[in-house]
Amino acid sequence: MAYTAADVKNLRERTGAGMMDCKKALDEANGDFEAAVDALRAKGLAAAAKKSSRTAAEGLVGVAVEGTRGVAVEVNSETDFVAKNDQFQDFVRKATGVALGLSADDVDALKNAAYPDGGTVAEKLTNNVATIGENQQIRRMKSVSVSNGVVVPYMHNAAAPNLGKIGVLVALESEAPTDVLESLGKQLAMHIAAAFPLALNADDLDAELIERERKIAAEKAAESGKPEAVQAKMVEGAVAKYAKENALLSQVFVMDNKTPIQQVVDAAGKEAGSKIVLKDYVRFQLGEGIEKEESDFAAEVAAAAGVK
Repeated sequence: MAYTAADVKNLRERTGAGMMDCKKALDEANGDFEAAVDALRAKGLAAAAKKSSRTAAEGLVGVAVEGTRGVAVEVNSETDFVAKNDQFQDFVRKATGVALGLSADDVDALKNAAYPDGGTVAEKLTNNVATIGENQQIRRMKSVSVSNGVVVPYMHNAAAPNLGKIGVLVALESEAPTDVLESLGKQLAMHIAAAFPLALNADDLDAELIERERKIAAEKAAESGKPEAVQAKMVEGAVAKYAKENALLSQVFVMDNKTPIQQVVDAAGKEAGSKIVLKDYVRFQLGEGIEKEESDFAAEVAAAAGVK
């Protein structure tokens, strides 16, 4: 069965596969268009390229801990429906496990790493895109560790064990008993999930965010009509308040609404008879910072089914 250049073009538009892959598929299928589509899907080439341009803002965050190290990984999909898919959940769980064994927080390294079921993580992801039918992306990863102490994982509203929409890791450096540290770590993790700190301490806050708050405060102070010296104090006070409210160690503990987190940690260490240091944390909330766009997924399904 012969085929034309228009058939190649239509196959590219239908599947998103490359031109040479489309021509080869049509050759092997003797010009049978639908057989060529099936062949490209079977090879994981169909849809992966086309779907990669669609916004993926749903999905899952995975967390994993082994010994004194933990990692969080965010994997995005286009719809929340896919996040409930067993195949997708298995991928996020295993990819997070692979990330735990890496020496650096490098998404490209994670993609190139060996996947437990064979091939690479990237190859498994491409296969998932083809078989599940939605764009999926490994967006980010971050690890924390301690030399002596614990890393405590927490998943808010878990969809499955260690999988959900808000994943938290708390790294506590201490020689205090493990059960004490794990109990404190869980309380701190719940606070972090709810309070959304932007940095561990004020010095670590993003300089651009601080400058933005300073400009806002300056505009408000100018509107007050007060003397410049008073306005300057108003600005510094507003910036200090912003830093206090957004740095984890100075935030007020959500469980009593009065005690700064640093004091909570110090008190726990005093009670345990060993100093406790909140060394680091991770808070990944699914899709934060992604500008969502209306997906053309439904339109593509209709087109594939021949519905106009």
